[in-house]
Amino acid sequence: MRINELSLKAHRTAVNKGFYDRIRKIPELLMLIVTELGEACEEDRKGNNDKFKEEIADVYIRLGDMCGHLGINIEEEILRKMEINKNRPYKHNKKY
Repeated sequence: MRINELSLKAHRTAVNKGFYDRIRKIPELLMLIVTELGEACEEDRKGNNDKFKEEIADVYIRLGDMCGHLGINIEEEILRKMEINKNRPYKHNKKY
């Protein structure tokens, strides 16, 4: 399954489970992704690798849901940005 297909599937599931019964604005969708990252960080801190991996999957699911909702062709955007990054200087000229 391609990334865009996963995004649409994640969004359809969210719609079917009632998560779009009201308008969802971009800041809220982004914070839901951040929340999943925080949960992943907490599971890593606890040394719970299985739960850590589950939370990382949730990050992708939330991101895919947002991309599906907003009609973002994330495959195209990833490839475009990887090309930009490939041509950037080492560490983007930063010292850290």
